[in-house]
Amino acid sequence: MKQERRAAIRTLASLAAGIALAGYGSLAMAATPEVIRIGVAQPATGNPPAFANSSMAIAHSKRALEEEFAADNVKVEWYFFKGAGPAVNEALSNKQLDFAFQGDLPSIIGRAAGLKTKLIFATGVRGNIYLATPPDSAIRTIKDLRGKRVAIFKGTNAQLPIDRLLAAHGLTERDLRVVNLDTATAQAALTTKDVDAVFGSYELLKLRDKGAARIAYTSKGDSPIFTRQGHVLVTEEFAAKYPAHTLRFVKAALKVARWSSEEANRDEVFRTWARANTASFEHWKEDYDGQPLRVRLSPLFDPFLTQRYKDAVEHAYEFKLIRSKFDVDKWIDRSFLNAALKELKLETYWPVHQADGVH
Repeated sequence: MKQERRAAIRTLASLAAGIALAGYGSLAMAATPEVIRIGVAQPATGNPPAFANSSMAIAHSKRALEEEFAADNVKVEWYFFKGAGPAVNEALSNKQLDFAFQGDLPSIIGRAAGLKTKLIFATGVRGNIYLATPPDSAIRTIKDLRGKRVAIFKGTNAQLPIDRLLAAHGLTERDLRVVNLDTATAQAALTTKDVDAVFGSYELLKLRDKGAARIAYTSKGDSPIFTRQGHVLVTEEFAAKYPAHTLRFVKAALKVARWSSEEANRDEVFRTWARANTASFEHWKEDYDGQPLRVRLSPLFDPFLTQRYKDAVEHAYEFKLIRSKFDVDKWIDRSFLNAALKELKLETYWPVHQADGVH
C-alpha cells in the first residue's frame, strides 16, 4: 500500500507540474515585467561589448532575449561584473537582478547565505582551468607550488576545482602563499613576477603566446572534477511572479544553445567569443579541441552536473567557504527546462552523462 501511495503522489505531482507549466500562457496576460535584468559574472570587453565561453554569450550577441520580449515592450538589461560571482551575489542580495549567469561556487555561497534562487539551466560547463608561471620558472608540477605565491580569484567557480586539484597532489591553499586577485590583476602580477604562478582560464593562453607565461598545467584531458561549471539562475521572486516569462526566457536561451551546440557552427561560435578579446579564435579552438560542443554547451542538469554541484556544496563546507549545507536537489528547478525541451522537441538532443562523467 505504501508503494501504491507513493506512486499516486508522484503521479499527482507530475500532473500538477504539467498543469502549472501549461498555465503559463494565461498567467503571462496577468503579470508582465517592465524589465528583465540579467547579471553576468564577468566583465564585457571589446567593441561592441561582449563576453565569452557560453551559449548565453551567443544569446547576448544575437540579442535573442531582446527579440523574444520586444513585442511585449519588456526591456532586457544586461549587467556585467568585474568582481565576478561575489559581485553578482551582492546585486542579487540588493534585488537588482532577476537572472544571473554564474559559476557553481559563488551561487552556492549565495544560497548558503540565504539568497532565494533557483538553478534553471546550465551553460558553459566543464570549463578548463590552467596554471601559468613566468617562462623561466622552475615550477613544473602542482606539487612545486608549495610555499609559492599563487594568484587565485577566490569566490569564483575556479576555486573549488583548484582546491580539488591541490588536494589530489597532497596540498591545500594553506600550503601556498595565496593571493586573491581578479583576472586582469593576476595577469599583470604574473608579468611583473609579483606572483610565482596564476590559476586561471583560457585567457592565460593569450599571455603565453605573448611570451609572458608558460602553461604548467591544464585540466584538459584530466578528470572532469577539475573543471569549472556554470549555469543560469532565477530569483524565486521573479519565477513565482512571472512564470510565463521565465519559461519564455529559458526557451529563447535553449534555441541559442541548440544552435551553438551544432558542430557546423563551431567556427562562428569561436569568432563571436573572440570579439570579447579575452582569447583569440585560435585559443578557443585549442581550449575546445577534442571536446564536442554538445557537451561543453549542454543546458542539462544531468547526473554528472548535479553530482558536481552536490560535491561542490560538500567541498565548500569542508573548505569552510560556507557555514551550512543545503539540499541541491531542491535548489535545482528543472520544470522550466523540461517544459522548454519538450516544446522545442530537444529532449534527446544533448547527451546525458552519468555522475562519473561517462555518457
